[in-house]
Amino acid sequence: MPPCAETPSAAGTSLWRHRDFRWYLTGQATSVAGSSITQMALPVLAVLYLDATTAQVAWLAFLGQLPPALLALHAGALADRHSKRRQMITSDLVSATVLATVSVSAALGTLTLTQLMVVAVVHGAVSVLHDAAAISLLPTLVDRSLIQRSNSRVGALFAVAATAGSHLGAALTALLGPARALLGDVASYLISAVCTARIQTAEPARAYPENRRLRGEIGEGLRYVRGDDRLWTLTLVNATTSFALGLLNTLWALYLLRSLAMSATAFGVVLGLGALGAAAGALTAPALARRYGPGPMMLTALAITPLTQLPLLLASPGLAWQITIGATLFLQLVCAGAAGTTQRSIRQIITTAGMQARMQAVSTWLTSGARPVAALLAGGLGTWIGVRPTLTAGTFLLLVPFIVLARSPLRALRQMPDPPAAGPSPLTVRMVSPPAVPRPARADDAHDRSLGGDAP
Repeated sequence: MPPCAETPSAAGTSLWRHRDFRWYLTGQATSVAGSSITQMALPVLAVLYLDATTAQVAWLAFLGQLPPALLALHAGALADRHSKRRQMITSDLVSATVLATVSVSAALGTLTLTQLMVVAVVHGAVSVLHDAAAISLLPTLVDRSLIQRSNSRVGALFAVAATAGSHLGAALTALLGPARALLGDVASYLISAVCTARIQTAEPARAYPENRRLRGEIGEGLRYVRGDDRLWTLTLVNATTSFALGLLNTLWALYLLRSLAMSATAFGVVLGLGALGAAAGALTAPALARRYGPGPMMLTALAITPLTQLPLLLASPGLAWQITIGATLFLQLVCAGAAGTTQRSIRQIITTAGMQARMQAVSTWLTSGARPVAALLAGGLGTWIGVRPTLTAGTFLLLVPFIVLARSPLRALRQMPDPPAAGPSPLTVRMVSPPAVPRPARADDAHDRSLGGDAP
């Protein structure tokens, strides 16, 4: 199969007329919506149908978050070693199968909490493999001059898909029960697999033999990121932002619902405003970067983010404060969407083709590893000094990524960087064949399947 002849130029064809980009976007957005169904249904299944205790629910969440921290580097090395599409399709089919076992066991009356925990671990591990390949596949589908526009569309649509999936999950859980609601996510995985298989753009062949030790390739990825000041700076920005937000998010819902007496309906509206903010930030990121420069735009977004936490710290119960918190969450996620889309695009543009997955894996590994540590710290501090002081500490921690970027030359970056000097032309590189379309008859949420999980 020749390289994609439909790849549009920066000034020419619309991305929506790029067939392979449409298949990619459709499959991954469907998968994101399905993951939101599982995020809604799985805790309900554990608490209401299996009578899980608070400790058991915490263990279920912890086991779901563990695989990204442990396996991200290996997943990235595998994605750079093998076909990314085949890794995505295999992961989708395994995830669909694993989640389907929950619905079947519930129907037979044999579902146990132990099975749910095993499913959380397996599904989390497979999702890591999928995400490592999916994020690094995008730069092979479109010209590098279009990466920022592509990430803008991806980020916006995924924010909307996640919100829609949450509402659909709530409706399915109420109508069908949480076990049957999970079948919605099963279907999303199958759709994702079929869409991925329809992508025809050929992937560049590996420059290294496949019998090379995986540990050596992981080390190569770590050295690659550490050796490039731009990549290392943006990776540290991601990791420190993830740690600060992990501390804040652990206690955020508890604080709003209990200390500020926010109703469940108002809480849902606030979350919906946040999703709209993320979509708006992702959509406006290219225009903001062109007008102000990627560096100043990201620096401004990181400077605004701690300020958006101030109403939360000053709030008291009442409608006026609820509206204020919703508005500031919208602004916070506008900043997150704009900065996250831009930094991810920069990293993809400056990284060579053979290192895309490993570069992304290093960021995922650090950000994923920061979240459980931040959650434990939040729990300890919340018990020791109280919830509001802990949220105050998290707000101050949001200054760290701003300082990291402000001390870097990237703060003055006025335009998107040029790609690295190319080796062989994309038209002459030996290609690997795309995977075969899986049969539907042969036919899963612990990890962030939004393709932007590392973004601030």
